[in-house]
Amino acid sequence: MLAKVYSAQLTGLHTDFIEVEVDISKGLHSFSIVGLGDKAVTEAKDRISAAIKNSGFKSPQKGNKKIIISLAPANIKKEGTVFDLAIAVATLIAQKELDFDFTKKLLLGELGLDGELRPIKGALLIAREAIGKGYEEIYLPADNAREAGLIHGLKIFPVKNLKQLVEHFSDQPQTKKILVQSKTEIDKKIKNTAIDFADVVGQHLAKRGLEIAAAGGHNIAMYGPPGTGKTMLARALTSILPPLSFEEILEATGIHSARGTIEDGDLIIAPPFRSPHHTSSHISLVGGGSNPTPGEITLAHRGVLFLDEFPEFERRTIEALRQPLEDKVVSVSRSRGSMTFPANFILVATMNPCPCGHRGSRTHECICSSAQLFKYQRRVSGPIIDRIDLWLEVGSIPMKDLAGKSGGENSETIRTRVTTARELQRSRYADLNKVSQNSDLNTRELKKFAPLTDKVQNLLDQSAEALGLSARAYHRVIKIARTIADLDGAENIADKHLLEALQYRPKNIFS
Repeated sequence: MLAKVYSAQLTGLHTDFIEVEVDISKGLHSFSIVGLGDKAVTEAKDRISAAIKNSGFKSPQKGNKKIIISLAPANIKKEGTVFDLAIAVATLIAQKELDFDFTKKLLLGELGLDGELRPIKGALLIAREAIGKGYEEIYLPADNAREAGLIHGLKIFPVKNLKQLVEHFSDQPQTKKILVQSKTEIDKKIKNTAIDFADVVGQHLAKRGLEIAAAGGHNIAMYGPPGTGKTMLARALTSILPPLSFEEILEATGIHSARGTIEDGDLIIAPPFRSPHHTSSHISLVGGGSNPTPGEITLAHRGVLFLDEFPEFERRTIEALRQPLEDKVVSVSRSRGSMTFPANFILVATMNPCPCGHRGSRTHECICSSAQLFKYQRRVSGPIIDRIDLWLEVGSIPMKDLAGKSGGENSETIRTRVTTARELQRSRYADLNKVSQNSDLNTRELKKFAPLTDKVQNLLDQSAEALGLSARAYHRVIKIARTIADLDGAENIADKHLLEALQYRPKNIFS
């Protein structure tokens, strides 16, 4: 008998919908899976046979049967264990132990040998695309039900084991039915973070720069000797970012679900903060693999990517930031094809003035040779420096200021101003596609939404000439000035906004 059900898999951040067909006929015993499956897929026949038997049904391995399982389309490579549940259900239909029409129903999940259903990666993204393909119901592991419950317009059924699912489709009146997962409610209340801006003593210029970066989505770099609070400031940045919108929550949670970094049904409701070590591999940051998966750059989407000891990262990893810093996406090309992952984040990079960190210090002697300093300086290229909007020097704090002194405004106060500025930008750019903050503006949009008076334009031109600004840096200064004006509640950019924006351009960083 021939049986057909439907499943899906995630390839990168894209969903492939798969037809699972099972044919059982008489003949010499064989059990084969066709359709370009990887090792995990071909091993499914043993997991499924044990799961069916241990769930109280007839094992497909018994008797003289020729069992063929086809995963279509056959030209798409199938990977992972997500098809286990669909294959098991189709096998039971082919064995005439289950009789039900699974049209417009999606079956997902890995089976244990005891028939229990184990969680999968990317349930949210699969559920989101399933609606567009006309599916009405999705049956998946109970551990994935909460994230899938974010999607409206689709019935989500949390399944614990194979036996429970079969009973759900049974026409026997005494059997228990699986209840539809209720829509997931999002608690947008921001939890208190470990670091508040009030915990950081001094560094008022750095705090102001971080506020501007948060308000406009600008990239930022902090440089100075070790122990001055650069890392502490970077970690406090998320405490002043506004909460994510519902669409942003779907984006961020879907990405983390695809990577498998979500545990116990947790959702990404606050801007993510990713802090990879400088020894991390190129692929772990950018993404890739035989089946390309998102890297740290994409996991920081809608949040913060913190790169401590920035020059210590691999040169090619630093250079790979060019595309996401400019286009808000990262493209990964492999032999199987190319994939584009979203990468709209705020970069926070920190660095020391030299390898030992004491160049220019009045209290410590620098031990770096000229060759070491030259090599250190070359690790951050001009194009990368040009793509970072704000450069902040974080100097040493006098010891007398460290004891018993308040750090000034707390994060909640600053976040209120940042949120107001962000809402102003969203309203201003409501009619634009893929633009919600000042850092997203291209050159044409910048002329329309950040016009300069003749006085301010002359000031900018003279300053750009004196500072030797590139065309890219020129436009980034206008974006920063636009954000400063938004924080000030001003409709137009004034000369004071432009002058403040200009002071954040890089000077002699390593001197």
